[in-house]
Amino acid sequence: MQSMEFPLVLFTVLSQAAIGLTMMRAVRTATGNANADARKEWLAIAGLMGVGLLGSLFHLGHPLSAPTALNHLGTAWLSREALFAGLFMGVAVVAVLASGAGGKAALAWIGAILGLGVIASAGMTYAPPALPALNNVLPTAFFLVSAVVLGAGFGSWFAREELRPLMARIFTGALLVGLVLYLVVPCVWISGGTVMRMTGQAWFASGLYWTHVCILAAGLAVIWRTKSIPVWLPVLVLAGELIGRAGFFADTIHTAANIGGLY
Repeated sequence: MQSMEFPLVLFTVLSQAAIGLTMMRAVRTATGNANADARKEWLAIAGLMGVGLLGSLFHLGHPLSAPTALNHLGTAWLSREALFAGLFMGVAVVAVLASGAGGKAALAWIGAILGLGVIASAGMTYAPPALPALNNVLPTAFFLVSAVVLGAGFGSWFAREELRPLMARIFTGALLVGLVLYLVVPCVWISGGTVMRMTGQAWFASGLYWTHVCILAAGLAVIWRTKSIPVWLPVLVLAGELIGRAGFFADTIHTAANIGGLY
């Protein structure tokens, strides 16, 4: 990709935070004790998704033509991503507006399923053959880890006291999985083909990559020491995900970078 793509950084990370929050809300409703004020959480979900969708418009040459992204649902993962994102936003808005209905488990589970659709279709969108390092399940894995980390982190703001340890356990597990994933994957790329190896080298040479890894490690250290999620920690992790996603777009090498070279 080799471009910072800030609108896409904003859209993917904020939408995944909203999806993660919805997933964690669904998990908490399964206990029969989600939180005291569902409307505030749904407002946060709708707000994150809305800002993400608004940011994505700046990636378009003709923002007013954004609805045409739905024209190729049968052939384009990008169109499917747009559909799932729109449906997810619709569920969040309904949950905010429907007084008393926001607490119902059905809305959380429907939103979580649609959110997984957004993540899966986004993962396929960013896994083209022209990006050998990502032409696999890795984008989906990266996005899902971000959603769970951010969802559990910010979910601790809305969870009842007795469910905060659950959020902390999910948060810790997701941070650990993310840290291992981001450390191991570039090592695998280094042993791959020419363009894949170039991607691994670019990630290891990137300040964006190392800043992200350090924030994941710092998050693990904080929660290990405190045994809980301090109110400021999800904000730090969100900053780390934004930085890491910028590296995802800027440091992944396109096959065009090696035109004329040996493979």
